[in-house]
Amino acid sequence: MAAAAPVKLATVEGVLERITYANEETGYTVARVDTGRGGDLLTVVGALLGAQPGESIRMQGRWTSHPQYGKQFSVENYITVLPATIQGIRRYLGSGLIKGIGPRLAERIVEHFGVQTLEVIETEPKRLVEVPNLGPKRTALIADAWQEQKAIKEVMVFLQGVGVSTSLAVRIFKNYGDASIGVVRTEPYRLASDVWGIGFLTADRIAQSVGIPFDSPQRVQAGLQFALSEAADGGDCYLPEPRLTSEAVKLLGVDTGLVIECLAELVEAGGVVRDELPGDDPQRPVPAVYLVPFHRAEISLANQLLRLLRADVDRLSVFQGVDFRAALAWLRGRTGTDLAPEQEHAVRLALTEKVSVLTGGPGCGKSFTVRSVVSLAAAKKAKVVLVAPTGRAAKRLAELTGCEALTVHRLLELRPGGDAAYDRDRPLDADLVVVDEASMLDLLLANKLAKAVPPGAHLLFVGDVDQLPSVGAGEVLRDLLTPTSPIPNVRLTQVFRQAQRSGVVTNAHRINAGTPPVTDGLADFFLFATDEAEDAARITVDVVAHRVPRKFGLDPRREVQVLTPMHRGPAGAGALNTLLQEALTPERPGTPERRIGGRVFRVGDKVTQIRNNYDKGRNGVFNGTGGVVIGLDPVEQRLVVRTDDEEEVPYDFAELDELSHAYAVTIHRSQGSEYPAVVIPLTTSSWMMLQRNLLYTAVTRAKRLVVLVGSRKAIGQAVRTVGSGRRHTGLDHRLLG
Repeated sequence: MAAAAPVKLATVEGVLERITYANEETGYTVARVDTGRGGDLLTVVGALLGAQPGESIRMQGRWTSHPQYGKQFSVENYITVLPATIQGIRRYLGSGLIKGIGPRLAERIVEHFGVQTLEVIETEPKRLVEVPNLGPKRTALIADAWQEQKAIKEVMVFLQGVGVSTSLAVRIFKNYGDASIGVVRTEPYRLASDVWGIGFLTADRIAQSVGIPFDSPQRVQAGLQFALSEAADGGDCYLPEPRLTSEAVKLLGVDTGLVIECLAELVEAGGVVRDELPGDDPQRPVPAVYLVPFHRAEISLANQLLRLLRADVDRLSVFQGVDFRAALAWLRGRTGTDLAPEQEHAVRLALTEKVSVLTGGPGCGKSFTVRSVVSLAAAKKAKVVLVAPTGRAAKRLAELTGCEALTVHRLLELRPGGDAAYDRDRPLDADLVVVDEASMLDLLLANKLAKAVPPGAHLLFVGDVDQLPSVGAGEVLRDLLTPTSPIPNVRLTQVFRQAQRSGVVTNAHRINAGTPPVTDGLADFFLFATDEAEDAARITVDVVAHRVPRKFGLDPRREVQVLTPMHRGPAGAGALNTLLQEALTPERPGTPERRIGGRVFRVGDKVTQIRNNYDKGRNGVFNGTGGVVIGLDPVEQRLVVRTDDEEEVPYDFAELDELSHAYAVTIHRSQGSEYPAVVIPLTTSSWMMLQRNLLYTAVTRAKRLVVLVGSRKAIGQAVRTVGSGRRHTGLDHRLLG
């Protein structure tokens, strides 16, 4: 029996008018195309991720019929082509694809050069000055933008077969320029370390397509480093060697012997560090494998803290002989309030010990204790530096103390590459450094900060150790509070009477103690019960957009924040951001917007930065920095965000994958922030994420109001589940000296 002949693919050419849906993870796209034959636009579906509205595209695929939407073209592959008609050229140039050319300028250029327009830009760009009011400077910018776009297209064509999106192709080109294709062909695993947004799995897919052998040492070593990097993203500073080996075998699909051999070579070459740490059994140390930066930072941070703790000099020596009864009486005269015994102990500790920790839950007086420490230090003319990991936390610290407070990044003046202007060789001019929201400090940032504190200065860490640990690797605050830690500490436990009247504070402590929150009869803590995730999403949007503003007079964008356990799912941050954007910042005719993958950005959008970028802003813009879009220019291909630090930061459209919408954010991402009201959807669809410290952290982000939306079963699961144990860190052992 003869084999069936392969079905011949149909070809359709047209101008991509708009994208109606795009899934960034799979590349599946629904778009509308003008085929130039009059009539309605054609609906096309399939792998179109990377194509931009205004581009002329030639698609290969099959004609299909959808029961609801009718005739469609299912795309299997496509290429961009240059338009040949005056109308097509005008639309192509005016689409915002070429930086510096908008619809009006496109009209003037095409009116002058006609069908030769694209040829002129390609071969004789200096002739653009013939267009009225178009000078040499603008002409040069357009010519450069055209050449860059052309070069990126060449890279895109090469990468299209392995499903790399436009934004990543742009990043590859910016990293390597004309060498892009050569690097991709011969060293594809470099992409995972050099290009933000490309992980091992994408690099591995590219490597397979260019013929790198499956059992290549290059591949196995890259896989080992990826496994460690994934562990760091999950909070671990290292992995025990047996676990790393098994994870690499599972990831790579190769023999255990090959992984062990390649790991040994990687250690020998300095690509990773193998160390030994004490285990539960003193006779059997844990073989720990680190990525180099985390090993260095862990050793350095322990050494810096011990150096500060044991320093011979004391820049607050005046407090060694001070009469604290008199000092506290003076303080009471200024504030009208007595310190509780725990608070008194914390104040004395901060002013007499060179490194100390203050921890405690909401309503226990951490803020008043910090203000007391700062007031007493300032009264003795001490130089006080106040710092927090995020802009919101720094702003709150400044309001609390009446003194300037900075983010760690701004204080240290972090530079491109992550180097700080202040370090051990050039320390800060400070007698007392107070670090608020210290639970957010990851290992790398804590190390940079500790290195900048001068010998003799006092360093006070303040934070709630029961909250979620830092987003980055490490568990610094918890490591400082272990029973064997040499760092002195005070834990505040007394909830003050005023705070006891708050349902938010009361329920936070109930949750932390493993008791379900009270959700009836309170003026500031509510539950909208539903068992379905889709219903929870719908109710969440209604609560944010209508109910809370109507009942409490709060602005739904500035004063209400949705906090979710996870990003995915019907009630996850991703889906809720889409729904909340439609409710709060909908599409408006004539208002510019920019689509990237499955997201669209508009003026007024709440956004957050999702990577550290040391090249943006005055001193970098960092993972977790929030803000609002205040400007969007399709011609200059630029968007402007006003951050929580009141800094206006521009983003080229090619950089928009660094931003995510922030109408809803994960609870992890909310750390260090406080909001007047929080709305927390909790459903069984996020069952694996439901843990006590997650819900506790979410509730303690609220100043005035908490609204839970979801199922009592999910709330019960969160309250009962203590957590998955400690992260893999060695700081507590290294602090033993």
